[in-house]
Amino acid sequence: MSKILVAYFSASGVTGKVAERLAAAAEADLFEIKPVTPYTKEDLNWMDKQSRSTVEMKDRLCRPGISEEVENMSQYTHVFLGFPIWWYREPSIIDTFIESYNFTGITVIPFCTSGGSGLGDAGKNLQELAEEANVVEGKRLTVSDKEDKLREWVKEILKEDK
Repeated sequence: MSKILVAYFSASGVTGKVAERLAAAAEADLFEIKPVTPYTKEDLNWMDKQSRSTVEMKDRLCRPGISEEVENMSQYTHVFLGFPIWWYREPSIIDTFIESYNFTGITVIPFCTSGGSGLGDAGKNLQELAEEANVVEGKRLTVSDKEDKLREWVKEILKEDK
């Protein structure tokens, strides 16, 4: 039997809403990836070259701190990992998360929220950061995706992973 975790980082609340619905559809545990220092509106201003998010995304080695840990990551067989797309990839805090655990034997399924961009290089990046994980192709989800649609996607992932 699969034990599923939906872990997510949400800067504005959109990814959080999607993650909650996905966790319900997958009958999964839910974990919010919270930064030690929360992001302000100014931090998220991607048009400001000095904003925190812009500075972090320019530095591929940046690893913002996370305030809480997942207990017993090894109990999970599948981790749906959600985040907003920033500069066509995952935010740096997701890199912190993925490097914080041993994902041996765990299938990682990225999902993103975005106004229109897909996952970009996120899947490839996650696989490079957690070589022991099985990172599969994820998808862009929207706040309007219904639980039935999400449940079908979860079933597809679990079936393909057998």
